[in-house]
Amino acid sequence: MNIGMVRKIDDLGRIVVPAETRRLFNIHEGDELAISVENDAIMIRKLQAVCVFCGSTEDVGSFRGRGVCAKCKGELSKG
Repeated sequence: MNIGMVRKIDDLGRIVVPAETRRLFNIHEGDELAISVENDAIMIRKLQAVCVFCGSTEDVGSFRGRGVCAKCKGELSKG
């Protein structure tokens, strides 16, 4: 097992993701992280914005709480 850094959980169950790790994965305040269990490991992954129509991860913005890429947004506005 590769253990790069060790952090303690505080009394509210929080951990701090080290600055070096946040920079490496381009994680910023407000970004969403998915927490899952795989076999005997806890996995933390940064969520990527995905277009609900085409599945693209490029130039995705929010529209009514959903991810929509610029291309699909343009097609929607043509109606």
